[in-house]
Amino acid sequence: MNAGNPGGPGGTGGAGGRLAGRTAVVTGAARGLGRSCAVRFAAEGADLVLVDVAGDLDGVPYPLGSRGQLEHTAGLCRAHGVAVHTVAADVRDPAAVAAAADQALERFGTVDVLLNNAGIAAPSGKAVHEIAEDEWELMVGIDLTGAWRMTKALAPAMVEQRSGSIINVASTAGLVGYRHFAGYVAAKHGLIGLTKAAALDYAPFRVRVNALCPGSVRDDPLHEGRMLAEIARSLDVAVEEHEEIFVQSQPMNALIEPQDIAGAALWLAGDDSRQVTGTTLTVDGGFSAR
Repeated sequence: MNAGNPGGPGGTGGAGGRLAGRTAVVTGAARGLGRSCAVRFAAEGADLVLVDVAGDLDGVPYPLGSRGQLEHTAGLCRAHGVAVHTVAADVRDPAAVAAAADQALERFGTVDVLLNNAGIAAPSGKAVHEIAEDEWELMVGIDLTGAWRMTKALAPAMVEQRSGSIINVASTAGLVGYRHFAGYVAAKHGLIGLTKAAALDYAPFRVRVNALCPGSVRDDPLHEGRMLAEIARSLDVAVEEHEEIFVQSQPMNALIEPQDIAGAALWLAGDDSRQVTGTTLTVDGGFSAR
């Protein structure tokens, strides 16, 4: 871990924070859970490399995070006195992923935490036989293969330093099925499988790999999230009513908040979970307990 360089090159870092002296790479960082986790990591002293496609993609039926939103996340993180580097990269592109990893290591020397958060919720809303080839490839390419590709790029550095935490943001869709979401469900189930296999591969090197499974997360305007609204749209649920409808299926009668996921990610990133690997941490208010 980067313990000898609390702020990283050019950063001051939070000397008393749980991630002080460490560097975290967060994908899908422009908004939503990526922003929430990145800001929480920054508040705990981590220097950051924030990765996002920073633009729309053909086939995704809603606007993705923009370059401006990525830089806004960076500004929120820098307000905590840490160093931040931003990278616009599509996790489906091996060259772009390799370049992002190279920039992270060149800028900070080490990477201690990788949060694989980049993901899409649509195209969805179709039965299995109605899914087009390109729709399937798009979903799996981002939500599953993207996490493998980022891990492939950064795990060797963690192995060399004999420490690290990789956190794959899956979903309750990685635990149960959802009608008309076969691509998303398959990708998230695959991500949990990848987590377990990678955990065994890297355990001898003290590199931990865990999956984080959020339930229905409220689209907090502060983080500019829109995942839940897009899931509702794919289910033909009125956007103006979607929160009330989703709450009805929550045992704790409340949606998950972005800070709930950020807190769980922080625990997986830090030393309090140093003996935790290959596990799935579910933050869903009891949804998957039924």
